[in-house]
Amino acid sequence: MKKLRMKISVWQFLSLGYLIVILLGSVLLVLPFATQSGTSVNYLDALFTSTSATCVTGLTPFDTGVQWSVFGQLVILFLIQTGGLGFMTFVSVVFLMLRKKMGLYERKAFMSAAGGSNKLTGVSRLIKRVFIGTAIFEFLGACLLCYPFCRDFGGIGVYYAIWHSISAFCNAGFDLVGVGGTSLSAYATDPLVCLTICALIILGGLGFLVWGDFLDCKANPKKLQLNTKIVLLMTGVLLFVSTFLFLGFEWNNPSYEGYNFGQKLLCSIFNAVSPRTAGFFTTDPATLSESGYLLTVMLMFIGGSSGSTAGGIKVGTFAVIIMGMISVFRGRRDINIGKKRIEHSLLSQALAIFTACLMIVMIAVLVICAAEPDLTFEEALFECVSAMGTVGLTLGVTPELGIVSKLVIILLMYLGRVGILTFALALGEKRTTAAIRRPVDTLMIG
Repeated sequence: MKKLRMKISVWQFLSLGYLIVILLGSVLLVLPFATQSGTSVNYLDALFTSTSATCVTGLTPFDTGVQWSVFGQLVILFLIQTGGLGFMTFVSVVFLMLRKKMGLYERKAFMSAAGGSNKLTGVSRLIKRVFIGTAIFEFLGACLLCYPFCRDFGGIGVYYAIWHSISAFCNAGFDLVGVGGTSLSAYATDPLVCLTICALIILGGLGFLVWGDFLDCKANPKKLQLNTKIVLLMTGVLLFVSTFLFLGFEWNNPSYEGYNFGQKLLCSIFNAVSPRTAGFFTTDPATLSESGYLLTVMLMFIGGSSGSTAGGIKVGTFAVIIMGMISVFRGRRDINIGKKRIEHSLLSQALAIFTACLMIVMIAVLVICAAEPDLTFEEALFECVSAMGTVGLTLGVTPELGIVSKLVIILLMYLGRVGILTFALALGEKRTTAAIRRPVDTLMIG
């Protein structure tokens, strides 16, 4: 094992880890007793579902509660939990359970998975916080969801409550109650269900390092790290602005018909939270106005926080690009955020991630449009951004995709969960840097 670690980089280790979990999950889901009918699904659909669960996306060719047996559902739930907390988190726990000290390699791998921090101290404490915090939030979420689900489904509602709490906190979007791809539409006006799911999605999307910093500083805003402040600020702004934009765009939405102002506001809040990046919905995305459709695509592309259960390019990446753009337009040399300055190398990384994600999505849309001539551009774009952002929202086309399109979506979900930067470093990181630098020249831009 030690020799293997010396041969592969941390980034390759993380990328391979997720791939192994996906493949193991697909083998379990292809077993006959994983389905309610007792008949094996084809391997591509098992692989698709396993990838979606491990990458906490939520896109699926089947209704989870109808297609899969309890065994299959528990496999999916385990994959969701593994993907949500991160492959390296479980590897680290094994070390702690065996009472073995984590080496520099394992510490770097865990911190890279937790948010890209270079700080290698306090890893054991952070791992404990991740597990304890996750257990507390998911337990409280399950307790709150028990009442409505037990009211509607009886004793099995407890199982449903636990399932949906884990799925929401891990930003997965898998559900057991939505027959025919209706997700949580039946609870669109139920404040307890909607607000509990929203709270779990937001808490899971903030990131483990944000929790840790919040606890270390005892919630004192002045002592919080810059990353925590930016994540909290951007999350708040995006949720507030998008809620009222959805309220205006979808005021006359057919799904809002008969709702009072409070119920429409509740649906708008859910519409603003879920695309970052959970996949549940109470308003069918296919009924959204063109403005609501575009806003949803933008939110799915941005996603949540680095080192969290969410996907997308991340709010930190988005914030760096915005601040870098402002600095360039004002003719400033430095990129200042409050009383701090960030390096231009961080802006270069942020722009690389943004550009790479955009190019990959466009290429994927092109391939799917060619492979599925019956799909519209809007449907293909929505599906690809949802997969890349590990969101799980769909316009209802996932079950209709052919082999080529499903393989494209599988690749997008994998890249979205592993991370473009991690995957790129896994493929092409150079261990040595050339001492010779090329002559400077220029290009005309703008």
